[in-house]
Amino acid sequence: MKSGESQRSDGRYAYKYTDTFGNPQFVYSWKLVPTDKIPAGKRPDISLREKVKQIQQDIADGIDPIGKKMTVCQLYAKYIRQRGNVKRGTKKSREQLMKLLSDDKLGAASIDSVKLPDAKEWALRMQEKGIAYHTICNSKRSLKAIFYMAIQDDCIRKNPFDFPINDVINDDTEPKVPLTPAQEEELLKFIQDDPVYAKYYDEVVILLETGLRISELCGLTETDLNFDLRFVNVDHQLLRSTEDGYYIETPKTDSGFRQVPMSAAAYEAFQRVLKNRKGAKAIKVDGYSNFLFLNRNGLPKVAVNYDAMFKGLAKKFNKCHKEPLPTVMTPHTMRHTFCTRMANAGMNPKALQYIMGHANIVMTLNYYAHATFQSAQEEMARLEAAKAETAVAAAETTVENTEETKAAA
Repeated sequence: MKSGESQRSDGRYAYKYTDTFGNPQFVYSWKLVPTDKIPAGKRPDISLREKVKQIQQDIADGIDPIGKKMTVCQLYAKYIRQRGNVKRGTKKSREQLMKLLSDDKLGAASIDSVKLPDAKEWALRMQEKGIAYHTICNSKRSLKAIFYMAIQDDCIRKNPFDFPINDVINDDTEPKVPLTPAQEEELLKFIQDDPVYAKYYDEVVILLETGLRISELCGLTETDLNFDLRFVNVDHQLLRSTEDGYYIETPKTDSGFRQVPMSAAAYEAFQRVLKNRKGAKAIKVDGYSNFLFLNRNGLPKVAVNYDAMFKGLAKKFNKCHKEPLPTVMTPHTMRHTFCTRMANAGMNPKALQYIMGHANIVMTLNYYAHATFQSAQEEMARLEAAKAETAVAAAETTVENTEETKAAA
């Protein structure tokens, strides 16, 4: 036997050591070395010497012997506790992930036992359960963050969630595409002429002309409109939940605070909205009142109202048009369409980023990637035409200069 090793009366081998906190600890095994056989009826386990080697390595690296044994759910709870200053939407997302972990075997696993294959298998199980790809991606990002915290806290050495999610599961999300210029024109004409959806015309125009998020549109009040300087002030969003009812949230990032210019069409639409706004209930939400867009009960509309409206609108539109609207037709499609239209028109990317309220220019530049062969061909033709005009202008200037030189002579 080596120092610290002993054998109990029941035949098990034991090793006594002092952890990083100075406390005595024990580990046990039915095998002293890897070649020993485990007695019949005993649970399979690694040998004592193998355990000692792991312990000595942990002590040398300063790994917390207690912390590494916390479960994934406990680690996530610790992460949440240390980062509590978040918005309501984030809290709900955290509750959803905690439930996913609690219902899955990963949640009960000790963090030091979770390896790369375990993390990948978790992603596959989530997809098999029907969890949306976007939700799995966000959850995986959160799990990567909590395991990174565990590394910083000297509980583990490696991050099992440090892998590209696309290497494991495929993105089965229905692609979100913008309206084409022809679809946009046809849709507005259809809404304007339809007896059911005509009342939504101005709201759709405003979404298409400003690129506002739907919760930002819902939160607009009379004081947010500046008709003199023609801009919309965006500094809050209106949301509603079953538990809390109506509530106000500020933008996620500083980029969300902005002043969105009003186009002529948006200006006129806002004027009509104010003129036709009737039957508003006296309601104040976190200090805000006089909301612009109301439901039939005189209460402020929220995202769910528009989701249902756009779903019905697309279904009715597609029944009488050869070219159907995009499969995913939501209020965000209008924002998507606005940004793509501005990008295709050649708007400065930084200006478009500001209008959209994107925190990262990469998000804005992705809209420029929605180019089609037709738009690429048109852009090439435009540049060729500009080049030809420049050449003609240069030739005319040369001729004029030559004639002036002759005349002077």
